[in-house]
Amino acid sequence: MKGLCALTISETRLFLRDRASAFYTLAFPALLLAVLGSIPFFGEPVAPDGPRLIEVYVPVVIALVLAAVALQGLPSLLASYREQGVLRRLRVTPVRPETLLTAVLIMMLGVTAVSTVLVLAVGRIAFGVALPAAPLAFAVALLFTAAAIYGLGLLVAAVASTGRAGNAIGSLVFFPMLFFGGMWLPRDAMPTLLRTISDFTPLGAGVGAVQAASAGAWPQLVHLGVLLAWAVAAGALAARLFRWE
Repeated sequence: MKGLCALTISETRLFLRDRASAFYTLAFPALLLAVLGSIPFFGEPVAPDGPRLIEVYVPVVIALVLAAVALQGLPSLLASYREQGVLRRLRVTPVRPETLLTAVLIMMLGVTAVSTVLVLAVGRIAFGVALPAAPLAFAVALLFTAAAIYGLGLLVAAVASTGRAGNAIGSLVFFPMLFFGGMWLPRDAMPTLLRTISDFTPLGAGVGAVQAASAGAWPQLVHLGVLLAWAVAAGALAARLFRWE
């Protein structure tokens, strides 16, 4: 535990020293929501007696936080450590490479949590977006979404040979998933076929689960099932393919 705590603190410090990554991960999502909310169109209901567009986008931006950290930050960092021989050298020390991997995951999950709180705060304070009406369901939705997205991130890290490759492969997965998560076209406005495809993608199912919890309902079982399936499949494949050197 001492080694894990020390490595987690060290990884957090290294992350915060990279000002560009820290800004992009911590501040950019909340800033993006602020910019979107300042557009008059986003203050209008998406349908008569329906939620405002800004309320629809809060879960989307939260999902963006998860995906950006898991698919761009995590693979690049772990692949860079492998490329630089950090993981290989750790194997001959009392601190095992698995401990470093756990520390990186704890640090990134903590960063994700802070960014999520900032997004919720901006939505609430600046635009009157209600906080999640079902906090427990909201936590469950985030947990399942994080498990699925981080499983994919670990899979990308497992197959990437260099840090640049990890970032490139992660980006190739990241941007299509943002589309199916409703970043450019809200899921409620998608045609039936596109919405069905979205329901079976990690980010689409995650946004659907978070939106349901934000509205005070439990996520649909199909969304939780899809997220669980992605988490198990991607996690198992990542464990099989992951190389320490």
